[in-house]
Amino acid sequence: MPESDPTVGAPPRPEPRADLVVTDAPKPADIALISDALDRFNIRNTGIDDRQPLAVLVRDPRTHQVIGGLTGRTSLGLFFVDLFFLPPELRGSGLGGEILRQAEQEARARGCRAAVLYTITFQAPGFYRKQGWKDLGEVPCDPPGTSRVFMTKEIAAPTGDGV
Repeated sequence: MPESDPTVGAPPRPEPRADLVVTDAPKPADIALISDALDRFNIRNTGIDDRQPLAVLVRDPRTHQVIGGLTGRTSLGLFFVDLFFLPPELRGSGLGGEILRQAEQEARARGCRAAVLYTITFQAPGFYRKQGWKDLGEVPCDPPGTSRVFMTKEIAAPTGDGV
């Protein structure tokens, strides 16, 4: 070990004591606890308390039930698109672009400079590219030949000062 190793001469650290549970059914309260703890950590380290959900919902005009839409969140100057779904009969009508435009507008109003999302090659990367989104990269996934496509878009309003 090199002499500059900070562990040289340091007392041994006790092993952390915790039970680990792998589950496919976490309780909503457990997810909220983790999310809130991470949010508090971020606030302590940045001084910024701006995490907020963002959704644009599509409702059936007869039943008023949600049939699609976009969900995400804004935090630390970024808009994250988490989920976006439209029933097949509403696709291709321009509604998807309008949903995305309204979400980006709200994120911009909240002070976001950029937006990020991922989609899958068989989902909607072409749709997002038409809306001005740019590819960040791809990660192969299943089925073979398929990738998750990570994308971003600058959404800050132009400042007009040439910057």
